[in-house]
Amino acid sequence: MDPSHGAPRHVRSITPYQPGKPITELARELGLAPSGIIKLASNENPLGMSPRAREAMVGCCNEIGRYPDGNGFELKAALSARTGVGAERIVLGNGSNDVLDLAARAFLGPETEAVYSQYAFAVYPLSTQAVGATGVAVPASGYGHDLARMREAIGERTRVVFIANPNNPTGTFVEGDQLSAFLAEVPPQVLVVLDEAYTEYLDQHQRYDSLGWLDRFPNLLVTRTFSKAYGLAGLRVGYGLGSPEVIDLMNRVRQPFNVSLVGLAAATAALADEEFILRSADLNRRGMAQLLAAFDAIGLDWIPSAGNFVTVRVRDAAGVNRRLLEHGVIVRPIGGYGLTDWLRVSIGLPEENEAFIGALERAL
Repeated sequence: MDPSHGAPRHVRSITPYQPGKPITELARELGLAPSGIIKLASNENPLGMSPRAREAMVGCCNEIGRYPDGNGFELKAALSARTGVGAERIVLGNGSNDVLDLAARAFLGPETEAVYSQYAFAVYPLSTQAVGATGVAVPASGYGHDLARMREAIGERTRVVFIANPNNPTGTFVEGDQLSAFLAEVPPQVLVVLDEAYTEYLDQHQRYDSLGWLDRFPNLLVTRTFSKAYGLAGLRVGYGLGSPEVIDLMNRVRQPFNVSLVGLAAATAALADEEFILRSADLNRRGMAQLLAAFDAIGLDWIPSAGNFVTVRVRDAAGVNRRLLEHGVIVRPIGGYGLTDWLRVSIGLPEENEAFIGALERAL
């Protein structure tokens, strides 16, 4: 008997996460030159990484033969100084995906439930299913979170609620006062995971103090990442901020040395480069306006986005995506989310955005 048949049913029934297509894969498939391919599929920072992060990476290369600091002291100290949250209230992860998974492993199990929104990040149902828990997907409102219905969905077996703000893949945004009111209504035994992977891209009028809520709501966990605005997607560094009790439980299921030595050094340096983050956010605003103006001119519907990507409705999304690939442009089909008529497009450099627009016009 194949040992896979003895694996738990909830594991065997998982549909693996499908990442954005790599440039090298498309080059192999279609015989294209990698240098001519534009990737706008994975919400990466088109500026790459902060120069300070690059310098820190090079500086630590002589130490790669040694294990990293398993507790991430320096990065936690830098995060604590930046956020005002004590180091004992910070957990580090191999990207924020890892932190989300740690929350599921620490607080979910068989006979428990997690609540999340329709069209929310695919990792929520995946992490829920992987530990044998039941996922409760609440119908979306305007492609985003319906907090009132999510509150109604919380039951006796609910242990975790996942909220992405801004949401991936739709880019929708929930105002801070709405989130605060929701948190006040959630039972204290239910952990609310507030996924803020794209928070650095928010406009000033959208910003709210989620970290200021941690003392008021001990059942709140805020997760963030260095993969998006900080440009360290390939190094996989994320973090979570919560009560000492929540962080302690997550550290009990965290793998030793889950963040690499290079990742720790680069993230610590990147955190100090505020000019790079401001430049990244400004580039994103201008690129968003560039794409939206083109969509309007073509006559395409799009979902207002607070992230570094925008979701647009096209005719025959699968066919349009295939033709874009033939033109050397990679975007993200999101039929797996139930949005079969839509494509998600990351904001690139101005010339990348322009090349995408031209390819899209031809693909349509």
